[in-house]
Amino acid sequence: MEILFLSSWFPYPPDNGARKRVWNLLKQLSRRHEITLLAFTQGEAQPGLETVRARCQEVQTVPQRLFRPHRLRALMGFLLPQPRALTDTYSVSMQNLVEQTLAQNQFDIVVASEIGIGLGTAPYVRKVDSTPRVLEDLELSMVKDRMAAERGWGQRLRHSLTWWKLRRFAARLLRDLDGCTVASEQERDLVLGIVPGYQPLAVVPNGIDLDFYAGNFGTPEPQSLIFPGALTYQANFDAMDFFLRRVFPLVRARCPEATLRITGRTDGVPVGRLPLSEGVILTGYLDDIRPCLAQSWACVVPLRVGGGTRLKILEAMALGTPVVATSKGAEGLEVTPGEDILIADEPTEFADAVLRLLGDPALRAKLVANGRRLVESRYGWECIVKKLEQFLYQVVERYREKEAG
Repeated sequence: MEILFLSSWFPYPPDNGARKRVWNLLKQLSRRHEITLLAFTQGEAQPGLETVRARCQEVQTVPQRLFRPHRLRALMGFLLPQPRALTDTYSVSMQNLVEQTLAQNQFDIVVASEIGIGLGTAPYVRKVDSTPRVLEDLELSMVKDRMAAERGWGQRLRHSLTWWKLRRFAARLLRDLDGCTVASEQERDLVLGIVPGYQPLAVVPNGIDLDFYAGNFGTPEPQSLIFPGALTYQANFDAMDFFLRRVFPLVRARCPEATLRITGRTDGVPVGRLPLSEGVILTGYLDDIRPCLAQSWACVVPLRVGGGTRLKILEAMALGTPVVATSKGAEGLEVTPGEDILIADEPTEFADAVLRLLGDPALRAKLVANGRRLVESRYGWECIVKKLEQFLYQVVERYREKEAG
């Protein structure tokens, strides 16, 4: 197939969940299909441009317009029925680029990759009527979860308004497009709650490049924990605020040698709001997270909001690092608590699970073996992208039948 692929993220280097998904989809799809990539860039320098071009027939980029809540255009968005982030970040340059690319080339399908809650690329293909269009990886749960988690009436009202706008906009958008993928069954249920009976709709989870995580990256250090996630992402910040306030003190009280490494960028993050006690280490951005993750005794994923499939859990399992997670943290994964992962939601229960893992080598060995087996059997990107390919073929066939009939 000839595929026009739009992305909210420039996919290289694959150093966060969004980039990893897009990059691995492109790598696998480009083995059997011709890809033209139009992507937003998050900075001026694109050191991986040639690497991406080696996978695609053509690559063109547009600087991303970041959401500024207090900008006039963003404030005017309060008066409009669509999420105001869409109003503020809309790019005329990207719209023109999409229209020019479609006018000059013939594609079998357009894939608008979302990766998040902003519906960032779909609006640019909404009015296209000559080619079937698929919204890839729609995520709605972040806004819904944040609305439910708010206790103050002001913030709850604001998030409720955002959720109302997002539901309405997503419903209209999905009816205009020809298909949609989500990363978990939970996201699928949200879509069906907004547009009952919506078809075609497919679950395409996140995955792992199994070859990339093969090998020996060091010996695990006893009593060492890790949270592999940039605090610039609100869900990660919330997870660490919860863990550092309510869980880690319980762990340290019974295991004073316990340490926690938090990886990833902290640019612009109010780190001072976190109770960074003794034993907590902010590593900053790591060019290669594999050694740090592999050398940790356990990975903690205390997420309370957000959706999708948890790449940080899959990465840990692939490297032989067992995981303790909340139910929300493991959402979207086909895991068995007590067999390939430990699940706990309340602070005391989470601390107890961490301490069990720190003090029980046999339990750790079982989780390591079962976690690796799970990842290898279900979450390799090659297998996952075959599901996506099958879905894209179905969308194209359905579109052609509709046009012919």
